[in-house]
Formats: sequence, structure tokens, C-alpha cells
Amino acid sequence: MLGLGAIFTLFFVTLGPFKLLGPFAQQTQELSSAALRAIAVRAFVVGLAAVIVGGYLGTTLAAKWNVSTPAIEIAAGLILLLVAARLVMAPYEPPPALPPLPPSRMAATLRLTFPLVVTPYGVAGLIAVLDLTSDGKTVATVYALLVVVMVLNLLAMLFVREIMRGPVLLVLQVLGAVLGVLQFALAIQIIIRGLRDLNILSPA
Repeated sequence: MLGLGAIFTLFFVTLGPFKLLGPFAQQTQELSSAALRAIAVRAFVVGLAAVIVGGYLGTTLAAKWNVSTPAIEIAAGLILLLVAARLVMAPYEPPPALPPLPPSRMAATLRLTFPLVVTPYGVAGLIAVLDLTSDGKTVATVYALLVVVMVLNLLAMLFVREIMRGPVLLVLQVLGAVLGVLQFALAIQIIIRGLRDLNILSPA
């Protein structure tokens, strides 16, 4: 149902750098450049491991609990629809006040990783994509796209201060608004696919 471009867009919107730039910059503004780089690398490593394990556990448990593919499609579509609405409306809402980072390195890393780098709805999207994928080659491609998006997260964290000061931020905001609208359409498409698989809607 989803092409590789749509899968990349899904990962980019739900797990990509849009949602972490502002909060990450705010949380790390008191850190030195060296400390920022160190915590960015740790958040990347922990986040990549967490999202891969989350995708595997989600698909495994769905199979053990006999959760049907249409049910996963509809659930993922609804989650992505709500997230798309939040993404589109985010520029009109005041930024949330975030508490300072805890002194512990691991606690600070986890604070920045969940849910800034790894989001519940991003993991839900990954589970839905993996559930719709049958052959091993496509699964490997899906994970490769996931790694690419997580590397983009790492680059965004490493250069967050330059991004927040430069014109790149404006470009990313415009791109985020466009992708938010596309995510609306993608979420509805996934829901329609689930309803068709349940024979509630007739095929087009």
C-alpha cells in the first residue's frame, strides 16, 4: 500500500527532526558544545536501539495476540491523524515550558530521547509499516529508511544552535507544514485500507 517515498515521509514526520529542534535547543542551551555533542550522540544511539526494539516487539506481540492487520492499520491511521492535527496547529500554540535537564547523564539522555527522538506515534507507524511488509528485502529497506531518519535526527541535534539561528529553520517550518498536510492524507489512506480489509468499504 505504501511506497518507499511515503514510508520515508511517514518516518520523517513522526520520528524526524521537526518535533525535537525547539525542545532540544531549549533543554541544552546551558550546555557546552562538547556536552551537547556527547548527549546528542547518546540520544541517537539509545533512540535508534529503542525504535528498532519497539518495532520488533510491536509486530511480535501483535502476532501473538492475534491482532489483525486491519486493526493495526486503523489504529495507526487514527494516531497519525491526531498527530498530524497537532503538527499543523503547533505554530499557533505557545511553546511548552520544559524543566531543566537532570544532572545524571543517563537521566538527561532518556529525557531527551523519549519522546523527543522516539515518539509513541512514530513507533506505531513503524509497527503498521512492518505489519504490511511481507518479504525480507522490503523489511530491510524499511529499516534502512528508519536509520536514515535517525541519522538526520543526530545531525539536527549536533547542529541545533546553527539551525535555530539561520534561515534553515524557516525552510524546515514550511516543509513541516507541507508534510503535516500530507500526513493527514496518509493517515486517512491507511484508515481506508483497514476498512476495506474488513470489508466495511468496497474496493475503489
